[in-house]
Amino acid sequence: MAARVEAATMGGEIGEEETDERGSMWDLDQKLDQSMDEEAGRLRNMYREKKFSALLLLQLSFQSLGVVYGDLGTSPLYVFYNTFPHGINDPEDIIGALSLIIYSLTLIPLLKYVFVVCKANDNGQGSGTFALYSLLCRHAKVKTIQNQHRTDEELTTYSRTTFHEHSFAAKTKRWLEKRTSRKTALLILVLVGTCMVIGDGILTPAISVLSAAGGLRVNRPHISNGVVVFVAVVILVSLFSVQHYGTDRVGWLFAPIVFLWFLSIASIGIYNIWKHDTSVLKAFSPVYIYRYFKRGGRDRWTSLGGIMLSITGIEALFADLSHFPVSAVQIAFTVIVFPCLLLAYSGQAAYIRIYPDHVADAFYRSIPGSVYWPMFIIATAAAIVASQATISATFSLVKQALAHGSFPRVKVVHTSRKFLGQIYVPDINWILMILCIAVTAGFKNQSQIGNAYGTAVVIVMLVTTLLMTLIMILVWRCHWVLVLIFTILSLVVECTYFSAMLFKIDQGGWVPLVIAAAFLLIMSVWHYGTLKRYEFEMHSRVSMAWILGLGPSLGLVRVPGVGLVYTELASGVPHIFSHFITNLPAIHSVVVFVCVKNLPVYTVPEEERFLVKRIGPKNFHMFRCVARYGYRDLHKKDDDFEKRLFESLFLYVRLESMMEGGCSDSDDYSICGSQQQLKDKLGNGNENENLATFDTFDSIESITPVKRVSNTVTASSQMSGGVDEVEFINGCRDAGVVHIMGNTVVRARREVRFYKKIAIDYVYAFLRKICREHSAIYNVPQESLLNVGQIFYV
Repeated sequence: MAARVEAATMGGEIGEEETDERGSMWDLDQKLDQSMDEEAGRLRNMYREKKFSALLLLQLSFQSLGVVYGDLGTSPLYVFYNTFPHGINDPEDIIGALSLIIYSLTLIPLLKYVFVVCKANDNGQGSGTFALYSLLCRHAKVKTIQNQHRTDEELTTYSRTTFHEHSFAAKTKRWLEKRTSRKTALLILVLVGTCMVIGDGILTPAISVLSAAGGLRVNRPHISNGVVVFVAVVILVSLFSVQHYGTDRVGWLFAPIVFLWFLSIASIGIYNIWKHDTSVLKAFSPVYIYRYFKRGGRDRWTSLGGIMLSITGIEALFADLSHFPVSAVQIAFTVIVFPCLLLAYSGQAAYIRIYPDHVADAFYRSIPGSVYWPMFIIATAAAIVASQATISATFSLVKQALAHGSFPRVKVVHTSRKFLGQIYVPDINWILMILCIAVTAGFKNQSQIGNAYGTAVVIVMLVTTLLMTLIMILVWRCHWVLVLIFTILSLVVECTYFSAMLFKIDQGGWVPLVIAAAFLLIMSVWHYGTLKRYEFEMHSRVSMAWILGLGPSLGLVRVPGVGLVYTELASGVPHIFSHFITNLPAIHSVVVFVCVKNLPVYTVPEEERFLVKRIGPKNFHMFRCVARYGYRDLHKKDDDFEKRLFESLFLYVRLESMMEGGCSDSDDYSICGSQQQLKDKLGNGNENENLATFDTFDSIESITPVKRVSNTVTASSQMSGGVDEVEFINGCRDAGVVHIMGNTVVRARREVRFYKKIAIDYVYAFLRKICREHSAIYNVPQESLLNVGQIFYV
């Protein structure tokens, strides 16, 4: 009986164990199914995200055609005519020229620019020669105007790399920083490249529009060349006249136009290869380049100047890069631009192999008659888009030069609320238009304009190669062998083209040199004057001991109001202030020294825009505010700027009231303490009010130690003191805000050399007279403006 009970008990236990095991297995299956469903859902989401990213990338690749590749895509309009301006003597020369075009497109745009140079784009936001210079300025102290502060390096956009002290990059950095002459030479190199791009902004519309309008004479031989020039001038005037509207409204048309253009020239190229001569495809063998030069003759060497035009537009490609990710630009070139251009040039070569006498109008002559006029319209539209891309690139580079103090102050208008990079510079626009019309009407043919165009582009390529060498060493930290290979290959190809362009200096190649020399003179003199003004302000700073000796009243009557004293100094009291208080009997109750500083970054986030600190003891009520901008940032209107300035000032006072103050004028712009500690001290009641602007100070913590607030002082009493001062400043603000600006006149000393006297007393003085005033740039109302004049000699 006991055995049966025991057996039953054991059976029950076994049954329960089996039931528990089945339940656990069931739970395990459910969990497994659930995890598989979750994994499948995650994979589906990843697939959708990747699919969406791929579609977005394809869309951006399509859009980049209109902005980036318009100039490069319209080169087939004029390449063969400029390669053989005196006609074709040997049909085999066509194969050699085509082979040169094929490998030029492969080596320079494809390998060098699309896959190497385009990666040096300042986090995808900046491009062009000044963007490369900004990258170098962040990784080495090569700026001629040394106004950088250690807090600038803590910006979220101030990306930089570090390297070992004994590395090749560190040695190169020390070599650059050792002498001022090397920094100056680097800046001049950047200015030369910028000036050549400005010249390109003049020559691209001229040659593109004139070549497109030249199609009128091909189908209507009775039309004179003067009519073609007149039509081109009308198109150019219309193009420059609508620049103030910006490209935001019509930009959506650019990509379809250029895409249709590439499809059309590729289709016509295939048609001509099939109909006329398929043997031109043997030009893909580089052997024909050797045979081309082996036949000798100066004409074959100088023809490189025309072949060079097949890669023009790469400078605009790099300058307009900031609108799109690098991968989108690479896809667009490798999938659409590169093959379509190869087919277009091969088709023209096949046509002129049969009709060598038509080389002067090879593009339009090779078009089938049934599609001639539609193709003429597409060509004209593509030429306009190409011109627009180059003009936009010129505007972008001028704005970057402004940020580096290398261009006279001109008006910059942002034409789009969506895209910060779309700008319009009225003064530069009209100068470009006048010079472009002068070049078009003056030369009246493509050959001389093509020679000028090629000279400008090859110099830009040489400048880019030299800057990229430094980028690869200092920024990318590439091995010196890779740097050497890139530099040698690039210089061999580009110097070969440059040597060919030297033979065409007297045939139009002098034009970009004259234009670049004029702009280089303007930019160099302006930068020199700006540098000397900054050095004067640095050397004539007022000592803190002198300020403290004046007492809280500064030896004057403190009247209600806030005085915003604008200065270029980020530290110290400017000389203009001592000049002001020694000539006037009163000063405002609150004085804020405002420094608007441009940094070598593409943008400064709004929450990191302002740095605020106190100058002297609290009862002096003197502060400093540094407003930092990147080269793509928009200077806000005065109302918004003033509002943000006071918000940062009020926050600083509240935070300072929680800590033990000091009366110094050190380089520390903020109060020590972590962001969380400051939030805790503010308390819950004020937390929401100040959370939005705490980031302003989080990135600029003081480096030197500051004593913490004593435990015997309560946070509430400190807060009340801060509130009292905030109310005092707010009352002074309500009494009136006056903007005090220095009107500094620069003069050359009598003993200086004559060229420096001409540069300062005449050129710089003239540029200062015609450029915009600081008050106009900052939108300061005239009724609140007070100018303080002073003269210094260099």
